[in-house]
Amino acid sequence: MTGPSLADGRSPTRKRSGSERTTSINSLDHDILCVVFSFLGPFDLAHCSSVCKFWNKIVNKSKLLQDLYHRQRGSYAQSSDMPALSQRPLRYHMREWAIAHHQSSLRVGHVEVDQWKGHSIGVNQCRMKMSSILTGVGDKVMRLWSAESYKCLGEYAIPHAVSLIDYDFDESKIVGLIGTRIGIWRRGGQRSIFPSREGTFPKGLCLRYLDPEAVVGCEDGTVRVFDMYSRKCSRIIRMHSAPVTCLSLSGEQLIFSSSSLGSITISGLSSDERVATLRPNDRIGIKTLCFNPCSNLVFAGCASGYASCWDLRKMGVLWERRVSPNVLYSLGHMQYDTSTIVVGGIDGVLRVLDQSTGELVSSYVMDQPVSSASSSSGGIEKRNGRRLSEDARIDNIPRAARPPITCLAVGMKKVVTTHNGKQIRLWKFH
Repeated sequence: MTGPSLADGRSPTRKRSGSERTTSINSLDHDILCVVFSFLGPFDLAHCSSVCKFWNKIVNKSKLLQDLYHRQRGSYAQSSDMPALSQRPLRYHMREWAIAHHQSSLRVGHVEVDQWKGHSIGVNQCRMKMSSILTGVGDKVMRLWSAESYKCLGEYAIPHAVSLIDYDFDESKIVGLIGTRIGIWRRGGQRSIFPSREGTFPKGLCLRYLDPEAVVGCEDGTVRVFDMYSRKCSRIIRMHSAPVTCLSLSGEQLIFSSSSLGSITISGLSSDERVATLRPNDRIGIKTLCFNPCSNLVFAGCASGYASCWDLRKMGVLWERRVSPNVLYSLGHMQYDTSTIVVGGIDGVLRVLDQSTGELVSSYVMDQPVSSASSSSGGIEKRNGRRLSEDARIDNIPRAARPPITCLAVGMKKVVTTHNGKQIRLWKFH
């Protein structure tokens, strides 16, 4: 006996029984996932390794994937290096490969610029971590964005009676310098302000955060260290005789601070005394500062357009170059990158320098719009970036193509910039 049929000869659709289950990728065993992962490139493998502990273990410890990865590298590794390479976890090789591509993209790659309206009035600060961008200072709200889709992931309001001066963030919280106190915003939206007895200090000018401590540079030349859990000031360090203009922290418990007089002082987070002092040659007005722990190099940008570099192993100046005719407001590098550093300033040119020599590697401005699209933040305008020749006259480039870069943050083959306007720009290097 045949089953029921419709008039046109088609069999009726069978309803899925409650006992039938949809097979998900999590139900696949180790060997099958290895086969699936073998079709991916190193960047996609890196993303997969961060999905969950099970996938991370497969990606990092599978011998099959290590062999596939080394073959994919081709000319990047010699066959004689294979035994030594195989002894290290795959994540180290993937990181080296990714950093090499990042460096190459910044040096010779094609550039696209996506921009969108992020705030109602001018915004001049940005941070980028873990594929998220945090922007603020200018209006009464900080906004967290996806660096991939530009979707707004959260808004964090500033108390009306105070202004936001500086901020930093990690995967769970935002720490901000508001007036003469410290505020904490949880990713879920909860906000708390340090008690006035413990959280008040002389006028703060800059802040950096490295869990569990927030470090504030003050107008009186001191640096104050606050514990985020006890909400108390644990140390006051006399760093300078002039206002502290910017800070940088390292995972080795070091504090780097600069003053309006041009000196850079190093201290330990666990100490209340200065360890060393670095001074550029007759430069004043340091505007930006960063430290690369992989190369032990300290970088600074000055109001006169000079960029300077010190080698901590020799405690001396490695190089000093005037890379811009005007103020340098911001500089930064990708984590683990010891080759390139990106700088930006009042002339609006995004410059890439060699970390070891200070030589100009490449420089860019925006070109004409290509297209626009919509997103949760409004319209996304797409532009091409234009690489400048070495003899290009900056003054002949329209200001609309190079608004002042007030802040920048560097990620994998991308740089986010703010310009003291409503727009946020993401430079993507290919």
